[in-house]
Amino acid sequence: MKRLLLLAIAPALAALVVAGCGGGGSSSTQQSNTQSKAAAPSGAAATVSLRKLNVGNALVDSQGRTLYLFEADKGPMSTCNGACASLWPPDTTSGTPKAGPGVDAAKLGTTKRSDGTLEVTYNGHPLYRYAPDTKAGDATGQGLNQFGAKWYVLAASGSKIDSD
Repeated sequence: MKRLLLLAIAPALAALVVAGCGGGGSSSTQQSNTQSKAAAPSGAAATVSLRKLNVGNALVDSQGRTLYLFEADKGPMSTCNGACASLWPPDTTSGTPKAGPGVDAAKLGTTKRSDGTLEVTYNGHPLYRYAPDTKAGDATGQGLNQFGAKWYVLAASGSKIDSD
């Protein structure tokens, strides 16, 4: 199992050595509903919901994958690009995000990334998944310090769940 995990993340780790977490995107925030995109069909909006995880009730995308905030992000502008975004893929959307059960639609929004895609935000935080989280409910990125800051899952309030 460890060998498979290592093989799965080896390309991302190699990219980390070669490149750092790049600059930011722009911040055109718009409030609205949410459903996380993860792998939403083309033209579909992302949906964000609430799910009970080992660290508490936390935000997840439409496929039940855990969503994280990056403490290096100040406001809605994403600072995770390049190798960072390979390991911590942004939760993008092609439309207005939708609020699932337990999620406050007023806290949902989007921000425009440097590549032009729209990233889902919640309570002003850009949202990300963690590549090594292989199934719904995994939260193995919780509290990790990578790319210059820590990563945390979010509560329905929009605050980080800090289990440190």
